[in-house]
Amino acid sequence: MKYNISFLLFLTLCFQQLNAQTTYAEKLGYPKGAKVVILHVDDMGMSYESNTGGIEAMTKGVANSCSVMMPCPWVPGFVHYLKEHPAIDAGLHLTLTSEWKDYRWGPLTGKPASPGLVDTEGAMWRSVGDVVQHATPDEVEAEIRAQVERAKTMGFEPTHLDSHMGTLFATPAFAERYIKVGIDYKIPVMFPCGHNTLITEEMKSTPQLLAKAREAGTVLWNAGLPVLDDLYADSYSWKLPEGVDATDDNLRKMKTKKYIDIIKSLKPGVTMIIMHCTHITEVFPHISDSGPTRKGDLLAMMDPEFKKALQKEGIVLATWRELKERRDKVK
Repeated sequence: MKYNISFLLFLTLCFQQLNAQTTYAEKLGYPKGAKVVILHVDDMGMSYESNTGGIEAMTKGVANSCSVMMPCPWVPGFVHYLKEHPAIDAGLHLTLTSEWKDYRWGPLTGKPASPGLVDTEGAMWRSVGDVVQHATPDEVEAEIRAQVERAKTMGFEPTHLDSHMGTLFATPAFAERYIKVGIDYKIPVMFPCGHNTLITEEMKSTPQLLAKAREAGTVLWNAGLPVLDDLYADSYSWKLPEGVDATDDNLRKMKTKKYIDIIKSLKPGVTMIIMHCTHITEVFPHISDSGPTRKGDLLAMMDPEFKKALQKEGIVLATWRELKERRDKVK
């Protein structure tokens, strides 16, 4: 197939424009080409082990942000710690599911107000699909507002909002309410809206979805909130090869290598990398069988080799609080 010179020139200009696209990191005042990373611990407040593991990852390791599941039993324990350590970057892990078999929680709005959020055990649905099938956007919005309000009642001002199990990304209507709540409260919202390199590969996103994400980015930015360029949320699935024992050493080596591979693959911009750092006590296996992957995350965040790799790759670590402070300065 032959192409004329004008068409080739047109393609070249299109690619140059794409490559020259200003990242949200640059808009926030970071140098051109900067790779800015939030190392984010999910599931604070879910259990005692989630609290202690996340705290250790942030205070003794390189993790630097987290979010809290407000309907869960161990929220007071973490919020009490947070009040004594207010510099910790902590948002809300907006929760609409209760996925474990024997360890459950229900919506803060209660069944009479939000029957579509409640399953046959009186808890939230276990799967995202069930939430989509049964809950209305109004119920979803009421519940996530209730979770913000509980935090504020406790004296906890969240630095950002994100979504447990990605439920708020499951339908356009849910996503619209998620963005709306963030804008109404002036709280930054986790929503990858830039080049989306890693999240596109992970989620197999279509051009149409990417275009919608960028539209959401424009809305959030114009509302005065910072925006992510990319997101990586697949570390929960990393497993040891079959036949390899889940020793601390094996978990640490495997997870550290995976995280180093991710940061080496980063494109310029602000990227949030999600993990679940948890101490494993004799109780935690009765909650979930995810202990090994969660412990591996904690061990990787404590690993000097990962810290060296962050420095070698020139990674700029940032928090949601810092992003919001930078956005407030941009006219």
